Amino acid sequence: MSVRVPYVPTPLGVARKMLEIAGAGPDDIVYDLGCGDGRILILAVKEFGVKKAVGVEIREELVREAREKVAREGLQDRIEVIQGDMFDVDISEATVVTLFLLTSVNDELAPKLERELKPGTRIVSHEFQITGWKPAVAATIYDNSTSHNIYLYVIGSHRWNKG
Repeated sequence: MSVRVPYVPTPLGVARKMLEIAGAGPDDIVYDLGCGDGRILILAVKEFGVKKAVGVEIREELVREAREKVAREGLQDRIEVIQGDMFDVDISEATVVTLFLLTSVNDELAPKLERELKPGTRIVSHEFQITGWKPAVAATIYDNSTSHNIYLYVIGSHRWNKG
């Protein structure tokens, strides 16, 4: 297992907008790849009412922190935090996937996303695009006067050239 991305938490306002753009709701299962302290998982369950949220995090100390936060919120029945490499975890049940990774890691992850996710699954990335994929939505939002880019991709219509 290797760490491919530095830990930089997604600001809550940005996380909220990511889930809003993805249309997260009660029928969704959200996977946050590189979930850090679990903030997106908790937000998805508490504010968007998703039926289940799963985080994958490679760093042991962040897994422990995320699990403690989930327990404090009493959400263990709807949130699971997996310690492991996102490239090794089955994500096929996801209907929404959130990312705050580097473009190079997104590109490395793209074949797995295409292979495991069903058509219609929404992938929302904070700041970094997936090369060669066409975003259904590309938005810039401001959080404390800092701009943040959000890209939404939908499996099945995510390619520039069909065929």
